[in-house]
Amino acid sequence: MRCWLRPLILFWQEVILLLQDNQRFLQLLSQIEGMATRVLAIGMLLVVIVAIIDLGRILTVELFSPPLGQFSLELVKIFGLFLNVLVALEILENITAYLKTHVSSQIVELVIVTSLIAIARKIIILDIGQPETVAKLLGLAIAILALSASYWIVRRLNYRRRP
Repeated sequence: MRCWLRPLILFWQEVILLLQDNQRFLQLLSQIEGMATRVLAIGMLLVVIVAIIDLGRILTVELFSPPLGQFSLELVKIFGLFLNVLVALEILENITAYLKTHVSSQIVELVIVTSLIAIARKIIILDIGQPETVAKLLGLAIAILALSASYWIVRRLNYRRRP
C-alpha cells in the first residue's frame, strides 16, 4: 500500500468510529462549541475595545474643539455611542456566561436583558422629528412589553429552581 494512502484510511476509520460512538461524538461537538464560543468572545472583546477607543476619540475631539467644553454633535448621538458600548459589553457577558455555565434558563435571562438594553438605546436615539416615529414607538413599546413579560416569567422560573 502506498505511504500516503495509509494515513488517509486510518483517518476515515477514526471518523467512522467517532460517528458510531455517541459519547465521543458529543464530546467532540462540545469541544468545537467551546472553541467557537472562545473565538466569539475574543472577537466581541475586540469590538468592545475598538468601540471604547472610538468613543474616547469622539469625546476628546468634541470637548477640545471650539467652542471648548461644548458638544457640536447632538447629545443624543453621544448617548447612542455610550449605549452601543454597553450593548457590546452585555453581549460579551452573554458569551462568557455561556462559557461558564450551560444552564439555558440563565443565558435566556441575560439575552432578554440585553435585548431590553438594545431597545432602550433605540428609544433614546430615536429621532422624534421623523414621520414614522409613532409607528416605531408603537413597535418598540410592544417589543418592550413582550420582553418584559418574558423576563418576568424566566426570572420567576429561575428563582424557583434555585436551592
